Amino acid sequence: MKDLESVDRPREKLLARGARSLDTHELVAILLGSGTREMDVMKLSRLVARAMEKNGMTVSQDDFLAINGIGQAKACQLLAAIEMGRRLYSATGATVRSYRDVIHLLEEFRHKKQEYFLSITLDGAGCVLQRRIVTIGTLNASLVHPREVFSDALTDRAASIIVAHNHPSGSVEPSQEDHNITRRLRQSGELLGIPLLDHIIISPKGEVSFKECNYL
Repeated sequence: MKDLESVDRPREKLLARGARSLDTHELVAILLGSGTREMDVMKLSRLVARAMEKNGMTVSQDDFLAINGIGQAKACQLLAAIEMGRRLYSATGATVRSYRDVIHLLEEFRHKKQEYFLSITLDGAGCVLQRRIVTIGTLNASLVHPREVFSDALTDRAASIIVAHNHPSGSVEPSQEDHNITRRLRQSGELLGIPLLDHIIISPKGEVSFKECNYL
């Protein structure tokens, strides 16, 4: 009962004042929900918060499991919350300087069995506006028309665009069709004033950037 009362306090504070009013350990306490027989949730949440502050966004499952009272289930909850926050931040304000800055937006497609062709629109400051699935193709190819790609870019009032697709085969070597699609999209972007900054291929074995390889 004491443990439940202690975690209720940050919940009540959140409801009364909003999430921004809570300290990090209080947010962690809400995520954990309960402590252990040896340690109440507020003490446990302070240990977790210290590990997060020490390791930042590189905090790992092992960092959490090293804390007495944190098992795999709670470690997974914490890591999922951190990853969700990172993705939301990256999708609403992080500046893209290279293809590596958007790889996290593509990770869920790395092991897909079909090809997914995606667009990532950016504003004038190089920040991500939206990531969208344009087409879902077959195992061997995705048929992409510039109209489908740039209609969303126009809706977003994008200043530039990045496209990407996965290779279920595992190879990251661009096919001739990949080069043809990239050329058409680059030409269309030039006409519309929304330049194509990069085309990224991702697979279980890695990724390749057309820009980095001077294909674009």
